[in-house]
Amino acid sequence: MLNETIMKFGYPDTLLGDYQYWVVLLRPEQITAGSLVLASKTEAERVPDVPSAAFAELSKVTSDLEYSLKKTFNFDKINYVLYMMVDKYVHWHVIPRYGTTKEVCGVVFNDKGWPKLPIMSDVTPISPEHFKELGDLIRKNWPQK
Repeated sequence: MLNETIMKFGYPDTLLGDYQYWVVLLRPEQITAGSLVLASKTEAERVPDVPSAAFAELSKVTSDLEYSLKKTFNFDKINYVLYMMVDKYVHWHVIPRYGTTKEVCGVVFNDKGWPKLPIMSDVTPISPEHFKELGDLIRKNWPQK
């Protein structure tokens, strides 16, 4: 059974990548185009409690997600944010960063924090149809296992 943090972020509908120890989800609240959640499948509440084998797999997971996001959106930078203030199990918010406005699926995304920290509360409204289309774009560019 997957932990409640993964479920909160819309699994299985938001699933982009599924690995032994991790899942990559399309973040329901898009801060920038292609905002993701990288979540541990374990019930670790602290980073040191994540199994060492999971850290070995993390290189593949992050390579896959960065490849897909770069191919899909050509981001300028990428931020991995580990807050864990509300959702207790280990997870990162993966925020692609853009120096210019990005239009995707008919939605205009502005990275108002650029070039500093992402503004996590600055969510771009997106319809369910556009959200699905956004996920489909990323899945199309996800590396094959």
